Amino acid sequence: MPACTIEEGRLIVTLKRFATEYGMGVDLRGQDYTKAAVRAVKDALYRNSLTVAAALGKDPSEMIILCTIGVVQPEQVDIAEVVKVFPYGNITVTAERGGLDQGKTDTGGVTSIAVAAVQVWLEI
Repeated sequence: MPACTIEEGRLIVTLKRFATEYGMGVDLRGQDYTKAAVRAVKDALYRNSLTVAAALGKDPSEMIILCTIGVVQPEQVDIAEVVKVFPYGNITVTAERGGLDQGKTDTGGVTSIAVAAVQVWLEI
């Protein structure tokens, strides 16, 4: 979603992206894509403190959060669990094919890696 104007009947809403953060999460043994996705989102979120909402006189709950998760088997991600990681905002999480499953030839196991892209938008 680029900075854009959305027409809803007669009301025009202008959204602007204020941040994009990236994260990576790993499940070493269980091939649990939700666990890896949650860790990827935490990696993206826990390195920053967004003050833009307050600076614009907005409440953090007004932030529109778009999160894309990349994993090998996106249908295995429990989206509701990933949404719980976010402290506030209008959250949309989608999962798509990406990430990496790395086989372990010595044990036969699989390590699953998820990537997350988190965008923060505000109406201005």
